[in-house]
This record gives sequence, structure tokens and C-alpha cells, in this order.
Amino acid sequence: MSTTTSTPHVGETHAEHEHHEPGLIGRYIFSKDHKVIGVQFLFTGLIFLILGGLLALAVRWRIAWPTSEVPLFGKMLDDAGTVTGSEYAVLFTMHASVMIFFVIIPILVGTFGNFVIPLHIGARDMAFPFLNGLSYWMMPLAGIIILFGFFVEGGAAAAGWTSYPPLSVIASNGQTCWCISLILVGTSSIMGSVNYITTIIKMRAPGMTLHRMSLTVWSIFITSILVLFGTPVLTSALILQILDRHAGTTFFSHDGQPLLYQHLFWFYSHPAVYIMILPAMGVVSDVLSVFARKPIFGYRAMAYSMVGISGLGYIVWGHHMFQSGMNPALGTTFMISTMLIALPSAVKTFNWLGTLWGGNIQFTTPMLNALAFVSMFVIGGLSGIFMAATPVDIHIHDTYFIVGHIHYVLFGGSLFGVFAGVAFWFPKMFGRMLNETLGKIHFIGTFITFNCTFFPMHIVGAAGMPRRYAAYAVEQGTTNTWAHLQPYNEFMTYSALALGAFQILLFVNIFWSIFAGKKAPRNPWNANTLEWTLPSPPVHGNFFPIPEVYRGPYEYSSPLVAEDYLPQSRKLDPEAEEKERRMEAEGH
Repeated sequence: MSTTTSTPHVGETHAEHEHHEPGLIGRYIFSKDHKVIGVQFLFTGLIFLILGGLLALAVRWRIAWPTSEVPLFGKMLDDAGTVTGSEYAVLFTMHASVMIFFVIIPILVGTFGNFVIPLHIGARDMAFPFLNGLSYWMMPLAGIIILFGFFVEGGAAAAGWTSYPPLSVIASNGQTCWCISLILVGTSSIMGSVNYITTIIKMRAPGMTLHRMSLTVWSIFITSILVLFGTPVLTSALILQILDRHAGTTFFSHDGQPLLYQHLFWFYSHPAVYIMILPAMGVVSDVLSVFARKPIFGYRAMAYSMVGISGLGYIVWGHHMFQSGMNPALGTTFMISTMLIALPSAVKTFNWLGTLWGGNIQFTTPMLNALAFVSMFVIGGLSGIFMAATPVDIHIHDTYFIVGHIHYVLFGGSLFGVFAGVAFWFPKMFGRMLNETLGKIHFIGTFITFNCTFFPMHIVGAAGMPRRYAAYAVEQGTTNTWAHLQPYNEFMTYSALALGAFQILLFVNIFWSIFAGKKAPRNPWNANTLEWTLPSPPVHGNFFPIPEVYRGPYEYSSPLVAEDYLPQSRKLDPEAEEKERRMEAEGH
């Protein structure tokens, strides 16, 4: 891959780009400005975070107190307010679908990809601004369609977020809404990925080589490649499933091949795990370096390990199907490749620790959430290593151990990465500072209640308690294998309710700070990347003129300057420049 950069618009001035200021509708509804679109993705994702969180609480309530009325969703699903087994399936299906496709991916890829990429590489906007706006508007449309499933005959999708046939083929019409919605979400992701890749390759500022890009940009670049390779496969499977449901075809049902759907689904959905975690890895890398006041440890190894993760991510999908009766030799191949993926992940973990070692650590809200990401990702990753062993996985696959594992990766990982990124770039997005006290209270409460909610799932899962069951406790006088674990379920539910309550602080902090927070300076964190040279928030078009880039993004505590940071676009005197070139050539 070439490391040459394009030199667009060099020497142009702000006056040469005077444009008509768009009105309210043009600016906030049909905007083509990457920063506005990034904020639109953020707020849409936060709205769906509320819905996905409420669905999760309904799931936990049903498990802890199966005969009591479930607040909010109980009345929606049943006149008596209780939730039957089939209605419980609706709750966990919609919870997972909303959180994955409408919260984690849109915020990590849509928000940070849109907002950060042009600012980090010195571009004025995305390569295709209209396509960028269109990619956003497909997401809320998809959200409306998937929620419409609650109101069609038979109710919303209830076949799990995996939507395995034959159940998904004979399910209610809400399942069709689910399929159409995910096709639109996938199309939105493909549009965004085309934009991100083209922008990164073609629109970098002079001097911005690939190895001077931030790890956030690297992570979204690699994630976009994953999206382009994997999403069309899932889209094809969903189209075939719709045809099975409504056109009488038999691709997956009747005389068809249900296992074919599983292969197609997991060929996308295992890489989707990395689509949901790689951007968070990039964000956390930037945050750790800024607040440790040190260069990132092993920059190139960090970038190449993400390439390794993405490559291996495409050859391990079969570990989700060890129970399907696959050939043991093939299963062993998937098992070994799954274990190998731990190696590039370990490179990242030890490099994060190397970045922190000996640093002048500042425990800001972004830094605390980034540290939580690292620690929780390690726990989720370690459980994933021995789950890769076929005999172990066969025993625990349908237990709550898997639920605990995936939440440590996707909540403990992805969402703590979201919290870190939002707190870090909030001043640049809105020109205001978040309240640090509220931010730290939200972090402490979330960290404690998260672990109280999800760590016990490993314990009950190791005891064999199955997932997807609507209830484990039964009426007095009968026997139940899992009734003795019910105190764990009640404890996890109380913890989940507290976890949800702490998220109220996040929303209060965001919306209060937008209107009444302390005004943000250009560079409140003394960071090096290009966006911190711009006003907060940046003007339309970002850079006038396009900046010249002289170094990488992690020059903290540099011996070349008196300050403890050295911005990428700061030009040094000739003697210092020569010393910097020698240091860069030696890999320092």
C-alpha cells in the first residue's frame, strides 16, 4: 500500500471558499458536513441506547421475577402485564439487535468515523458528502422499520439476533421487518465504509503518510474493509430468508440447508465483533497516549496487529458452530485459528500497558473509561481463549457463560470505548466541556454495577444454567434444576437496574453541558492531532489552508520542545527538524 499523500487545495484561503451558510433544515436535516453527520449518528445511537437498555432491563426483570408484571414492556406485549416465553424471546431478540446494529456500530463507526477522520488527516470533508448524508438517513429509517415489528400481527422478531432458520422462516411478520431493517443498516454501513476508505486513501494532507495517521483512523480504515467484505454476505442471506418466508423458496427451510444460513450469518457476524471493537481500540489508544503523556508504545505493531485481527477474524467463524456436527478436522482448524487471534490482541494489550508504564497519568473521565476498556476487554478476551477449545465450547455454548463473555467484550469493551471517545471529543464537537464530577460519578457507578451484573453470569454459566430460558424459578412444590441459582439472577437484576440508573447521569451530563457547560478552548487536553489546532467546534470546511504534517500524532514529552506535547503541524527550526528526522528513521 502506498504511503504517498495527495495535496488537495494547498495554498487555498478561507476567502476562496466562501459559501452560502445553510439554513436550519440544510444544516441539521440534510447536512453534508461530516461533523454534523457524526453528531447525528451520536444522538441517534444514544436514543437507541435508551431503548436497548430498557429491553435489557425487561429481560432481567422477567428472569428474576417471572410471575410479576414487567414494567413498560409487559403491558405492550400482554394485557396482564406478564411476559410469556414467546414474548420473552421478543425481548432478548430486540435487545441484542438494537444494541449491536443501532447503538454500538453507529456510534463507534458512524460518529467517530465521520467526526474524526477528516479532522485527523487534514481534510475539509469526506470524499462523497452526499453519500455520507444518505448513509446516515438509512439508519433511522431502518430503526423505525425494526420497531414497527412490535405493531404487526404476531409481534416483533423473536428468533434471536442470529435469526436461525427454520424458526425465523415460520416466525411472525415482525421477522420480515427485522430482515428489511438489517438490509438497510448494512447498506448504510457499506456507504459509510466506501467513504471512509476513499477519504483516508485520497484526501490526506501533505506529509500525512499512513504511518503518521492516528490509531483511531487506522482502526476505522481496517473496520471499513471488514464491513465491505462481510456485509454483502449477510445481506444476501437476509434476502434469501425473505424469499423463503414469502416466495415459497427453500434455500434454508423445508428441503433447504439451515446450516448454510449459519455459515453465511457468521461469516459476517464474527468479523462484526471486530467491527464493534476495533474502533474502540483505536479511540482508547489515542486517549491513553494523551493522558499518560507518552508516545504510544509500539505504534507500528499496534497498527499491524489490527490488520492481523481483521484477517484472522475472517477464518474463525466456524467456532460458533461446533455443535452443528461439523467434521472434527474442520472444527480443529477453526479452534486453532481462534486461539491464534489472541496473539495480535495480546500485542495491543501489552502495548497499552507499555504506554501507561512510567507515564504521567491524568485520571480524567476519558482516561478512566479507557482504562476500564482495557481491563474489561482482557477479562472478556481471556474467557474467549478457552471457549475456543471445542470440548469446552460444546459444554458452555448454550449457557450464561457466553452471555457474560460477550457483554464483557461489547459493554466492558465497546461501550466503555464509546464513553471514552465521547468524553474526549465532546469539547471539539460542541465547544463545551463535560462536567468532570458527573463524568467520574457515572464512570465509577457504571464500572461497579457492570461487573456486579455480568461477572456472576460466568458463575451460573459454569454451573450449566442455560441462556434464552424465560424463567428458572418455579412454583413451590415442584423441582427445578436451576432454582438454586435464582438468588444470583435476582442479584444480577438489581445490579442491572442500578447500571441503568447510572446512565441517566450520562445523558444529564451530555445535554446539560451542551447548553451550559464551560466553554472549551481549542486544545483542552494538550493533544497533538490536527483537530486540536481548530476552533471548538470547527467551522464548516475545517482547514484554511490545508495543514502541512511533519510528524506522527503521539509526540508527547518530546526532547525537541520545552512543552510536553508537539503538534503534528508545528514546524520546528532546521536543526530540530534534522534531529527529528533522525529519530523517526531510527523508529523513536
